[in-house]
This record gives sequence, C-alpha cells and structure tokens, in this order.
Amino acid sequence: MTDAMENCGFMTALRAIEGKWKVDILCELGKAARRFGRLRQAIPEISEKMLAQQLRELEADGLVARTTYAEIPPKVVYSLTERGAALNVAAEALCQWGERFGEDARQVEARAVAAG
Repeated sequence: MTDAMENCGFMTALRAIEGKWKVDILCELGKAARRFGRLRQAIPEISEKMLAQQLRELEADGLVARTTYAEIPPKVVYSLTERGAALNVAAEALCQWGERFGEDARQVEARAVAAG
C-alpha cells in the first residue's frame, strides 16, 4: 500500500474500527451510555476479557469515554466521545449500503467460490 493510501481518511476510519466487536460496542453506546455489565448483556457473544480489551482500545483512540463515579462500589460508565459519535454517523451510511447491496454481494461471492 502506498503512503497516500495508508494515510487516507477511509483507512484511518477502518483502523479505528478494526476488531470483531468494536462496531457492535460503538452501536450500543450510540444508543445510550452504558456500564460494563449492560454492554456485556447487550452483546452476549463477547467475553468479558475481549469487551474490556476493546473498550480500552476505543478509549485510547478517543472514541469512547470512561467516567468513574466515586461511589461504593465504584460506578464506571462508558459513553461515546464527540469523535465516536461522528464515526457512528459515518458508519450508518455503510450500514445502509450493506442493507441495500449486501445480498447482491453475497451472491457474487458465492458464485466466485463455486467457480473457483
């Protein structure tokens, strides 16, 4: 890949959401700020370890904010940052594209595999 391609905005966005669960997490947090347990319930297929890892990465990338409240036991709430919310808006267009053309793409892929 050329430097121009590596540094284009689309590649930057793809790197921010790479990982099996990041899009799911961003979508859930786009609905409402959530505590860890609620996120885990909303995405039952993800392990606690993976959820914690993905949240740390999203926080490091500035897409998710982690707010700790001084309570006993401590209350931690995850929410989207402005940057994360903007990424969700951009991802919505990709979701709509996938819904519109996804079946066509799967049929083309199936034909290629069968021919292959």
